[in-house]
Amino acid sequence: MRRKVVFLLLTVLAVFSLTGLAAEKKLTVISGWSGPEMDAFMPVLKEFEKETGIRVDYQIYRAEDLAVLLPAQFDSKTAPADVIFMWAWFINKQAQNGHVLEVTGALNESDFVPGVLDAVKSGGKLWGAPYTGKIKPGFWYRKSFFKQHGLAVPNTWEEFVDLCARIKKLPGVRAPIASGNGVGWPLSDVTEHFIATFGGPEMTRDLIAGKVKWTDPAVRAIFENRLAPLLKAGYFSEPIEWIMAADLWWAGDYALFFMGSWITGMVKDPADLGVFALPGARGLVFGTDYAFVPAYTKYPAEARKLLAHLATRGQTLQVAAGGHIATYTGAPLDVYPPVDREVAALLRGREALPDLDDTIGGEWQPAFWDQLKLLWVSPDRVGEVLDTLQRKAGK
Repeated sequence: MRRKVVFLLLTVLAVFSLTGLAAEKKLTVISGWSGPEMDAFMPVLKEFEKETGIRVDYQIYRAEDLAVLLPAQFDSKTAPADVIFMWAWFINKQAQNGHVLEVTGALNESDFVPGVLDAVKSGGKLWGAPYTGKIKPGFWYRKSFFKQHGLAVPNTWEEFVDLCARIKKLPGVRAPIASGNGVGWPLSDVTEHFIATFGGPEMTRDLIAGKVKWTDPAVRAIFENRLAPLLKAGYFSEPIEWIMAADLWWAGDYALFFMGSWITGMVKDPADLGVFALPGARGLVFGTDYAFVPAYTKYPAEARKLLAHLATRGQTLQVAAGGHIATYTGAPLDVYPPVDREVAALLRGREALPDLDDTIGGEWQPAFWDQLKLLWVSPDRVGEVLDTLQRKAGK
């Protein structure tokens, strides 16, 4: 009897000891989310605490500030957090310098949108994990507008052109498509969508890598045979400041508006929103948030576990709050708010692509914007535009 009591006491002490060890361990997560974005993120961390008993603290740092802070700390073999959200290119660069914990094997690649892990891979190893992101899915429309005018979402390129022709004839409509503009980036989003649709995801990647020239006949054909004819037909408006364009589109001056998924938070009635990609699109630009574990964490096993939680179960919790699209295919569509569910459905079966002009960057990016503004008002100058883009790409 005494032996049983002693064994029971030892068991209880062991359990409390393990619980105490878990409670003593504290992980820190850093990202740039504050305000409502932070409020939507905290339940993801709380769920991990509940499942593991490991406390998680959250700190807010902008990526721009981390780009200065982290290299200095890494050189001293220290880190301000155990899991840090940061740009994919930064993660890869620091991995090459030995400052990032390898996480190969922590995730099952088949559980994610095709291509989304590539951004944090190098040397055949995985250095970070994808979280949710924002998608540039295609052309937004008001369901009430389509219903009022008997319009339908196109399933082929010919149907898309016919839709534009029908809309142009509607009284009170200035043009079928509102051309949002700022410094030029909304026009670049439209153009990238045409490239990804008619050139495929491989053309997007090859243009980014410089393997294909902007003057290549296949690239030129997309501009000359797909985009320019729509511009010449007056199916796109002239460039309009994008927030003003969004307001005019919502008011019915235009029927279609190409914009990222953040438009859902800019309209009065998100339930009236519909969206479709160009028929045949095999890839969509997806701005993914990435996280990594610094090599100098005190708790590598626990940090890897938290990273895996964020990339999987965490995404399901996050998208349920709205405003995010999962890269984890295990996140069920029915957990999304209705308008986000429609956007998420567009990504299923398509590749997640990097933003072309943001990825290339440098002097080429503003040249791209300027040349597209020229193309929008002078579509006959396709050759000149592409020659300029290729010349700038060589610098």
